[in-house]
Amino acid sequence: MAFVDTLYTYVLYGALMIHILLMAVVALRLWQGHHVVDRLMASDMLGNLAVVVLVIAAMIHHQNIFLDVALGLAALGFITVIAFARYITNKRIF
Repeated sequence: MAFVDTLYTYVLYGALMIHILLMAVVALRLWQGHHVVDRLMASDMLGNLAVVVLVIAAMIHHQNIFLDVALGLAALGFITVIAFARYITNKRIF
C-alpha cells in the first residue's frame, strides 16, 4: 500500500507543477493579450486554474479549508467575468 500512496503523491505533485506552469503561460497571455476579449478569457482561465491548484493542494495536504477557499474563488471569478463581459459589451456595469 505504501507504493500506491507514494505514486499518488508523485502524481499529485506532477499535476500541481503542470497547472502552475499553465498559470504562468495564461498570465503571459493576460499581460500581452492583443484584444480585450483575449484578456477577459485569460483572466477567467487564470481564475479557473487557481481553483484547480487549490483543489490539488487540498488533496495533497488533506485540508478541507483549501476547498472552501476554492469554492469562494470560483464564485467570485464567475461574477467578475460576467461583470467584465457586460462592461465590454455595454460600456457600463449596471
